[in-house]
Amino acid sequence: MAEKITPKDLAAKKDQYVIVDVREPDEIQDEGKIEGSETIPLGRLVREIRHQGSDIASKLKGKKICTYCSGGYRGNIAADELKKEGFEAETIEGGYTAWKEEQQQQQKR
Repeated sequence: MAEKITPKDLAAKKDQYVIVDVREPDEIQDEGKIEGSETIPLGRLVREIRHQGSDIASKLKGKKICTYCSGGYRGNIAADELKKEGFEAETIEGGYTAWKEEQQQQQKR
């Protein structure tokens, strides 16, 4: 099971991470995404990190990675797969849905 970070904690430390959205492009188009995050759908991410010489694997190596999807399931899988391959990764607890809720709460304060 991947380590999780709360949306609030991620917002405070966002600049310390490479944030990876593992949803499909059509989901992002419909729902939006975290500003500054990179889109790498889950299947592609898993394939790329298993080939350590790939551009994506090279780009992520040695960096703190935070993955996410809509509700957390695929983000968790992505972080687990990254950790298996030696990357430092965690996922947003509750996914993008929780992130959006936290951002709305911050705007009300």
